[in-house]
Amino acid sequence: MAEILNIGIAQRLREVARLLEEQGANPFRVHAYRHAAETLDRLDRPVTELLEAEGMEGLRKLPGIGESLARSIRDLVKTGRLPMLDRLRGEADPVALLASVPGIGDALARRLHHDLGIDTLEELETAAYDGRLTEIAGIGQKKLAGIIDSLASRLGRVRERIGRSEAEGPAGEPSIGEILDVDREYREKTAAGTLHRIAPRRLNPSGEAWLPVLHTQRDTRHYTAMFSNTARAHEFGKTRDWVILYYDGGRGERQCTVITAQRDPFRGKRIVRGREAECVTYYRAQETQVNRTVAQGLRKTGNV
Repeated sequence: MAEILNIGIAQRLREVARLLEEQGANPFRVHAYRHAAETLDRLDRPVTELLEAEGMEGLRKLPGIGESLARSIRDLVKTGRLPMLDRLRGEADPVALLASVPGIGDALARRLHHDLGIDTLEELETAAYDGRLTEIAGIGQKKLAGIIDSLASRLGRVRERIGRSEAEGPAGEPSIGEILDVDREYREKTAAGTLHRIAPRRLNPSGEAWLPVLHTQRDTRHYTAMFSNTARAHEFGKTRDWVILYYDGGRGERQCTVITAQRDPFRGKRIVRGREAECVTYYRAQETQVNRTVAQGLRKTGNV
């Protein structure tokens, strides 16, 4: 029994490694998933038993299993699914993702997605705190508290922001500049036609391999970038504009969406949804730097 369970999870990890390799990910990351699969193959007891007895610490003690891989194994054990694998396969489904949160079934997940426009666990978390979830019938205070607790665990949230500036972003989050740089790299390589393309299994009746995928890295963060393939992106004609970034810096996988601003003061510029105020600070700092550079140039040429 232990062998069957562990081999099943190991097979999922090997598939992740294969897809990452096909899509041009860092070879060290590919090797990490293959090595983790081999570790599970050799484990002499069910990984479920290890997780129940020792928790995440027990997984992290296994050879070659770091924080990120431990979280992936835990998710496979607890839910039978790995969102990253679904995404790499082209099977990402916002409704299924929302329904995986305890207390949210399929019907409620569909309402959250279609009525509130929620696509990600991060957006669900924001809606839980800003009061929008309580506007949905069937979500009382007890269920709301359970959803918040579950999301805190899934997302590995650390909410302190002491000693951090707006430019650095919330604790554990990459800066606006870093996110926009990954977005730039994705869109430039897409335009150049150098990225591996996958055929999404949702909202793609022709089976066309149209969705470019980028795997890149900034410091300790691994990024996966792809255009949004959600129903809302198709509805608003934004499947070539909205870019979803998935990243894991060791504290759990998170994601954000980069879009083109439709309103002033930064109409036409790329902004990170949900972090608009930080984008304002970022672009104002950029404008200030440009003005300083221009002024310095004018002074050097004697034109001022």
